[in-house]
Amino acid sequence: MSRIRIDKGYVPGSLGRAVELHGAYYGAHWGFGLFFEAKVATDLAEFLKRCDESRDGFWTASADGRVEGCIAIDGIHAETGGAHLRWFIMSDAQRGKGTGGQLLERAVGFCQDRGYPRIYLWTFEGLETARHLYEKHGFRLVAEQRGSRWGSVVNEQRFERVLAALA
Repeated sequence: MSRIRIDKGYVPGSLGRAVELHGAYYGAHWGFGLFFEAKVATDLAEFLKRCDESRDGFWTASADGRVEGCIAIDGIHAETGGAHLRWFIMSDAQRGKGTGGQLLERAVGFCQDRGYPRIYLWTFEGLETARHLYEKHGFRLVAEQRGSRWGSVVNEQRFERVLAALA
């Protein structure tokens, strides 16, 4: 059994692997295609290029040198709108083994350490395993709407976790 290593910050190959994991999973299970995969690639690449470790975070989980999952905190608007949890994905090999929970704990801890008032994420209805994990870590569903930000029309859901009382 491989030991999981969690790294903070960009690791060579992590951008490509994150895009691959997103494209493969959402293509196979939700029929998302090129629009979605290109959006993940473009948005994640832009985030990594502007990533400021004082406000943003990117973590990868690897086994035997292969990235098996990732998560990011985009803190560019954290003080006013909340920290944005993004690009959370696990490989089929690691799904259900607790590695995703470890990544989520790192991301939440990062936000707590910085005193961010809240964390939010956008997902969509039907990702029940992910929803369970979010709720287990204190996130609550706060909004739903029909939308196509993923390239297909889905019932989009916004989850938030309040971390500190607002001044």
